[in-house]
Amino acid sequence: MLLDELFGWLPVEEPVVVFTLALAVFLVGPLAIKRVGLPGIVGIVLLGALIGPNGLGILSLTSAIELLGEVGLVYLLFTVGLELDLRGFAKAPENAALFGLTSFFLPFIAGTGLGVAVLGLSVPAAALLAAVFSSHTLLAYPVANQLDITKNRAVTAVFGGILFTDTLALVVLALVMGAVDGGLSALLFAQIFGAIVVLFAGVWFVVPPIARWFFQNLSEESYFEFLFVATALFAAGSLAEVLGLSAILGAFVAGIALNRQIPRGGTLMNRIEFVGNAFFIPFFLIYVGMLVDVGVIFDGLGTLQVAATILATMFVMKWVAAWVVSRIQGYDENERGVIYGLSVGQAAAALAITLIGFEEGLFTADVLNAVVLMMLVATVVSPWWTVRAGQKLAREEEVEPGGDDELDPRVLLPLSTDAERQQRLLEFAFVLKEEDAAEPVHLLTVVRPESGRTEEQVALVERDLERAAEFGGAAEVPIESETRVNHNIASGIVRGSVETRADVILMGWDARASFGRRIFGDIIDQVLRRTRIPVMVSRLGHPINTTERVFLVVPHGIDHHEGFYEAVHVVKRLASKLGTPVTVLVMEGDTHQYERLFGMVENEVDAEFESMEWSSLLDSLGERAAEDDLIVTLSPREGEVGWHSELAELPSRLVELPPQSFVMVYPRHGEPEYGAQFLRFN
Repeated sequence: MLLDELFGWLPVEEPVVVFTLALAVFLVGPLAIKRVGLPGIVGIVLLGALIGPNGLGILSLTSAIELLGEVGLVYLLFTVGLELDLRGFAKAPENAALFGLTSFFLPFIAGTGLGVAVLGLSVPAAALLAAVFSSHTLLAYPVANQLDITKNRAVTAVFGGILFTDTLALVVLALVMGAVDGGLSALLFAQIFGAIVVLFAGVWFVVPPIARWFFQNLSEESYFEFLFVATALFAAGSLAEVLGLSAILGAFVAGIALNRQIPRGGTLMNRIEFVGNAFFIPFFLIYVGMLVDVGVIFDGLGTLQVAATILATMFVMKWVAAWVVSRIQGYDENERGVIYGLSVGQAAAALAITLIGFEEGLFTADVLNAVVLMMLVATVVSPWWTVRAGQKLAREEEVEPGGDDELDPRVLLPLSTDAERQQRLLEFAFVLKEEDAAEPVHLLTVVRPESGRTEEQVALVERDLERAAEFGGAAEVPIESETRVNHNIASGIVRGSVETRADVILMGWDARASFGRRIFGDIIDQVLRRTRIPVMVSRLGHPINTTERVFLVVPHGIDHHEGFYEAVHVVKRLASKLGTPVTVLVMEGDTHQYERLFGMVENEVDAEFESMEWSSLLDSLGERAAEDDLIVTLSPREGEVGWHSELAELPSRLVELPPQSFVMVYPRHGEPEYGAQFLRFN
């Protein structure tokens, strides 16, 4: 207010100046706060409090900031649902349910009681405040990932448990808002839970099939995909409001519904994260900051009393929950410490619920400020405690360096001139890569020299490669492109794989263009004969991100092939990134043997094993495989261990099946020791 007295032109009202100041806060806040080891979101909240009406008075709470703040709040909860580890939850739902329910209800019951008895809150307000710190945010996930303990049974339970804690917190929000409007009654409970069922069912059964159809048919311009996702999430939020629920619950459900349609590391996910992190979510955070009144902290003990009650309840009851779950599940001391450290993290989701309670008049400024203080303390304690226990757990499990999270394959992708096939192959290549890819995807086009037209052909190809590189840039995957002139295209591809030190060659196949072929045609067949590294030959009839299930065909005897373990790792990595189950069809072999061998290879996936005869394979796939399924075949090169004559004609027969999407994986040969790095060492 001091600056307002000195300068009569405050607060700033010109739209362009307001927008400039907001962007400056988004830029400076995270950069400054990260220097003291706190998450960037804290910096935006603090700077928002500084320049807001309760601070220096530089900005006022205009309708535009309120609108963007509400939009950012909805967007935030959508990304929470989108990033949940549904595959980890599906793998052991009972463990996730036990941890999630225990970790939520123990703090919630204690917090509600203390809120009424100690803080003098009404029952609805106390319940909503307890819901704020009964959920958890995985602030310390990067720590667990760095220590390579994310596959631990206790850690995966925490990851899956967030589905329960966040959903329950939002259900409490819906119940409290309903109680404030009309009072608690059996009819209210029936209405709320009926509305939740309608919301979940409506979004879950309507949005995914429409999304699959859209991604398959209307994805020529990738920004249309983003607009579709944005429309879906705000439509779900609108449906929630029509049903008398909070829009953030609808957005959260939309995120869960689209979770498997949008794989991490892809172009669309990066666009969603970029727009959210750069624009929508920061506006929500600055809005919260402008509501914070730092002065009340020093005017009395109200904020400190609320903050102390919240922190004491959260830390004690989260520890009790971790102890109870550890006793039931048989977790050791280090596992208990890790799940405790992960479960006390609180971030923007807690602010989201608090903001709604503040706007509805359930919370005072003391409570809002206390939640901000709680978030500051939790962002320090959660990573510190997780590191402390996680390092001991990592040493205890004797985790080997260089696990699957550190493997970032160098992919060589020879491209054709078909724009749609190019995009689908690029998306496939991105799924094979790490999310924070260090090694680039190498794009290669080989041009045959033509009299008087070679330079023109090279120029056309280079323009195509530039567009492909731009597509890769949007996915934040490094791209290197090159054009070669060679009379023999296969020779140019093989030489490119050597010079780029490629780990795998990913090739697209157009069955219509393969006249005079033996298996695929002259070019691909020659590449298979001339290279030792793995080759993946694909025909994608649908975008890779819409894949619902993977059928893996395994010829009997391929387990003796020297590239078997690496090939299995590639398939399991693919299924893990897509979040899809795998049905392994063992051709005329022992399913128990292959199930044991698959379990020895890194990456956890949901897999079932079936024995099958070659004579019934195509009929079975024709009956069971749907349009959004992917058929993957492990195929040695002709004459190698595990080769079967049926493999020669299999690609041309798979084209006729409903998915029209398949990948033939030809394992590495000539390096017998290479596959050992993909085995588990526990």
